Amino acid sequence: MNKPPKLDTEANLAETLAAERQAALARRPSRAEAEDAIRTLIRWTGDDPMREGLLGTPERVARAYEEYFAGYHDDPVEILQRTFEEVEGYDEMVLLRDIRFESHCEHHMAPILGRAHIAYLPDHRVVGISKLARLVEVFAKRLQIQEKMTAQIANTIQQVLQPLGVAVVIEASHQCMTTRGVHKPGAALATSRMLGAFRESASTRREFLAMIRGSGNLDD
Repeated sequence: MNKPPKLDTEANLAETLAAERQAALARRPSRAEAEDAIRTLIRWTGDDPMREGLLGTPERVARAYEEYFAGYHDDPVEILQRTFEEVEGYDEMVLLRDIRFESHCEHHMAPILGRAHIAYLPDHRVVGISKLARLVEVFAKRLQIQEKMTAQIANTIQQVLQPLGVAVVIEASHQCMTTRGVHKPGAALATSRMLGAFRESASTRREFLAMIRGSGNLDD
């Protein structure tokens, strides 16, 4: 007997992401190679990696990168696979807003600091709200551009949960343009991805946007 379409979709997505993770790990340099690269960058700046204050820096930076980019080791599909169907027929919007995150720009490797708002219209099943926050973390803890991260979060929820609609809005400050380049502190980028009912229904979209409008500023 063939699997239901929902299970096929989840399985295909999980297999694709697992293959991508394995390919990336196979190309990954050793810890020693990473630390040597950091010493090279220190020398390139004009400093001496062997002086006392910098002796431990390559190891510390490598450890920090393991934390900054931990999302490459996590499976976003697996995070959403445990769902609950005993919801007494609840079919209204589920919204988790103001999910703070830290990411890094893939162009300059500079920090991106922001918050995400996620909503979906369940179709007989829901997921624990902490899983939505973890999903944001998985994609944030990678080299990113905000537009791609927004789409990745929304597409994963749609493909795994198969809800009636998904909405994701991300607001973030990019230090690649606030601390370098054009030097515009205070500027923030907003991106959105609307799928299903949120794309097709103006009233559903307005309800979502009204519910997140009371969110605080990035500096709160």
